Amino acid sequence: MRKQTLIWLSVFLVLAVALSACGNATPAEPAAPASDASAPAEEKLSGTISVSGAFALYPMMTVWADEFSKIHPDVQFDVQGGGAGKGMTDTIAGAVDIGMISRAIKPEEESQGIFWVSVTKDAVFPIISSENPYAEQVLAKGISQEVFAGIYITGEITTWGQVIGDPSDTTPINIFTRSDASGAAEQWAKFGGGAAQEDLLGIGVNGEPSMVDTIIKDPLGIGYGNLNSIFDLSGGGLVPGIVIPPIDINEDGQANPDEIYTVKEDAFGAVANGTYPSPPARFENLATLDKPEGLELAFITWILTDGQQYLEEAGFVPLTPEQQAESLAKLK
Repeated sequence: MRKQTLIWLSVFLVLAVALSACGNATPAEPAAPASDASAPAEEKLSGTISVSGAFALYPMMTVWADEFSKIHPDVQFDVQGGGAGKGMTDTIAGAVDIGMISRAIKPEEESQGIFWVSVTKDAVFPIISSENPYAEQVLAKGISQEVFAGIYITGEITTWGQVIGDPSDTTPINIFTRSDASGAAEQWAKFGGGAAQEDLLGIGVNGEPSMVDTIIKDPLGIGYGNLNSIFDLSGGGLVPGIVIPPIDINEDGQANPDEIYTVKEDAFGAVANGTYPSPPARFENLATLDKPEGLELAFITWILTDGQQYLEEAGFVPLTPEQQAESLAKLK
């Protein structure tokens, strides 16, 4: 009997020790996912990226900055407009990390250490007021490249009568151009046969928003603006108060249906497929002082990959796969 009792006591002691061990043990933490251990450096980014430059690219840059910050909450942005000239000056001086440049990069800028990649495509369009008394005739006939050159470069065309083919009408054209260093202005000059923004005639207006507002208020005015500033991106139509005079590309004296743009989709498609002439269509570029690395490299690489998905909604044309690959290859 005594032996049986000892056996039972031994069993109870073993069970008690086992239960005690279970109760006091700290629960094992779940193993960290393998992806955490091998998380790429860009998932832990932090710091501030300063950007300045082209009004044309400014709206898109604010979208990119916002979306990138959602992925990397410890990254902040300081984004300012001011024109392509300011963006280039600030970048060369080291005042900003990235410059937004809405024109081709010049050899003398590259010689000062500027590195650049194209990130999207955009275009400059002529604009007149919807209250222009000649709007209906202009929309029917279009305006040839030669006439635009006469208005903006040579100064040979100064009246709306010359534009519509009625020499007896001497109503003057109020010509407006950009006073700030502008990629849009340079592209418009090149379209008219000039070489640089300084070749354009007209009254200077500072900045893209002011140009659009000026044309809306002047029935006899003519100007130019970027795709994303002359269309209401939420509704898809033109900004109320302006009209795009068709460019008579084949110079047959009439505007063909594919030369008339009243909604964003049509203009967007013409830029994307090359129907709209280049210039004034052009690539938008990001510039850095020397080849980017670290935070700036991660951000620009993201723009050229995941960031391309936000372009169309903001009124920009994404790069083709070939163009995308070319820009990414430059970063390596």
